[in-house]
Amino acid sequence: MFSRIIDSVKDTLIKESEAIEEINANLDEEQINKIVELVMDCKGKIITTGCGTSAAAAKKIAHTLSCIECPALFLSPSDAVHGGLGVVRNQDIVIVFSKGGETQEINNIIPSCKVKGATIIAITESEGSYIAREADALLKIKVSKEPDDFNMLATSSILATIAVFDAICIAITRFRGFTKEQFAVIHPGGKVGNTLKRKNKELEDVQDM
Repeated sequence: MFSRIIDSVKDTLIKESEAIEEINANLDEEQINKIVELVMDCKGKIITTGCGTSAAAAKKIAHTLSCIECPALFLSPSDAVHGGLGVVRNQDIVIVFSKGGETQEINNIIPSCKVKGATIIAITESEGSYIAREADALLKIKVSKEPDDFNMLATSSILATIAVFDAICIAITRFRGFTKEQFAVIHPGGKVGNTLKRKNKELEDVQDM
């Protein structure tokens, strides 16, 4: 039994790593460039939204964007239609995550975001979906297969989505010349914060010599 468990775990890890390689091989460079330009040129804030597993990805991506000084927050679709849409302004970007592109809770907020003048970015595998048609920019992220036996669990597809946005965020830091000193200001806590503060102190000591 133990060997069967390990074999299953390794099989899933292999399939998920293959999904990342597939996305890398099929990146639409024009779409990526447009997303990066929109994010870097954003004069407002970036709002991410999604349901289910897509919500988990959207929350993580909002946090990573904030970590590189692209102010971002996650907006729950259910809260959005009960007044939460008041957070949206005309200089904002709303990034909507929906694997199939037809999640009703997400579809419900699109008209209001458009009325408020926000820029909408759709992240989906379906170019013909509602959110793709209504968005100002589209990033198609599609994997051939999820690793589970039923091809149902959004696992590889969500990892691919997170990986692409990790890559986008790192590209932005490199383009902007984001420094450790900047990161230390916004990340003073935990092991990362302590490491950055120690390194900054060591640098100051060297400069004072």
